[in-house]
This record gives sequence, structure tokens and C-alpha cells, in this order.
Amino acid sequence: MNKYIWNAKDYEQHSQAQQKWARELIGKLNLKLTEDILDLGCGDGKVTVEIASRVQSGSVVGVDSASSMIELARERYPANQYPNLAFMKMDATHLLFDERFDVVFSNAALHWVKNHKPVVEGLYRSLKPKGKILLQMGGKGNAEDVLTVLGELQKSNEWKQYFSDFEFPYGFYGIEEYQRLLGESDFSINRVELIPKDMEHDGISGFEGWIRTTWLPYTEQIPKEKREVFIKALSKEYLKQQPIDSRGKVHVAMVRIEIEAHA
Repeated sequence: MNKYIWNAKDYEQHSQAQQKWARELIGKLNLKLTEDILDLGCGDGKVTVEIASRVQSGSVVGVDSASSMIELARERYPANQYPNLAFMKMDATHLLFDERFDVVFSNAALHWVKNHKPVVEGLYRSLKPKGKILLQMGGKGNAEDVLTVLGELQKSNEWKQYFSDFEFPYGFYGIEEYQRLLGESDFSINRVELIPKDMEHDGISGFEGWIRTTWLPYTEQIPKEKREVFIKALSKEYLKQQPIDSRGKVHVAMVRIEIEAHA
């Protein structure tokens, strides 16, 4: 799914917004306690375990391409304490399931994949007949203010040497693009929509923690000894344009694409 070196424990400390949005998304599943569910891009597992608690007579499998995330999830939520929950290392573009799940759920993960055709094909294969998917990820227009500042830093004399071979790493899809992908894999579409979201961080340290733990395609271009300097430069320039509010919060305008469809 991606080649980056995730610090799972650091991510765990700086992913509260993702967890909040995941809870909102879980509420839309209308679970009946008996479903078999795949959490695609499960990260550290804290969302997966919440899903498992809602399907006591069903099962949940969390998959992620990052070994560090799967290791942390297994450590936090061991099988002997969570008998209906399992974690597996697997790439979203190579799902190895066949008519296994009633529901595939994914939150804040699939924008890490640029080409979603193999993802959508794998989702369809993974579902039982009449099974459904509910996905939310970064969509067209996501984090534009952050990306604008990153673009300026990439061109600056101090940092441009590290971005000479850089390619935009995310799959931020629009509505029509995703509708076409779903149709090509025989999904029946319930809805595909772009949803503006306000991401809120606790001050400069919270904002910089989010940059450090989730903007790896950019930060890993920088030599280790200079990464914190780069992160602080990004933070400083961003906050000039989007100042901290009266409550000490940093805001980032995000756009999510939300997809609901069934086999």
C-alpha cells in the first residue's frame, strides 16, 4: 500500500482526528452484531477494536501494509482478549480474500494508494453476495493549504535538492472518477460524495506531530538530521497563513471522499 517507515506509536499519539471521523463513519454501518467485517488500512487497530465491540457474534479482520502498525495492533489487542478480532499484514492492491466479508470498512487510509482499480476489484472479490463497502479517505481538494506550503518549500533553495525526483504520492479522487471505478467492477452505487471536514490540532506541537507522523512522503525525502527543521519550517509558514485560533487550535481544511456501494 505504501513504502514508508511508519512510527506506529507516534502515529497512535497523533491520530485523534482520524479516530473521531472513524467513529462517525462506524455509526453509518448500522451493524446487526453478526457481520464479518474487513477494516482496510487498520493502522494501530484502535478503530478496528471499536468495530469488533459492535459485532460480538461476528468477526473483524484488520489489515495494513505497514508491519509496525500490525505489530502494535496485535500487541495492544491480543487474540486471547479479543477472540473475534485478528490483524494481518496485507496490501490494499493485493487483497487475498474471496467472498469472506459482509462489510468492508476503510477510514483515512486508501488515499495512500494512487491507482484504485486493483483496490476496487479486490474489494468486490472480498465481499459476500450483497455485501457492502463503506470507505472514507482524502478526496479531491484535500489539505490544499498544507500542499500549497509544501509546494513552496519544495521550490525553495534550502529544500529543492531533496525533491528533484518527487512525484505526488496520493490518490485524491473526485466523484465521477470513483463512480466509474465502482461501475467497472460491477458495484451497485449507493452514494459517492465529497465532504469538507475541519481537522483540529492542539497547538503547534499537535500540528507538528501530525506532520511528522502522516506526511511521510515529504518528510522522508529529507535527511534524518534535517527533518525536524523541515517540519518546523512547514509549520511556521502554514501558521502565517492559517493562524492558531483563540482556543490554541490549529485548523486544516480537509476534503474527504465517502463511498457506499454493494456487490
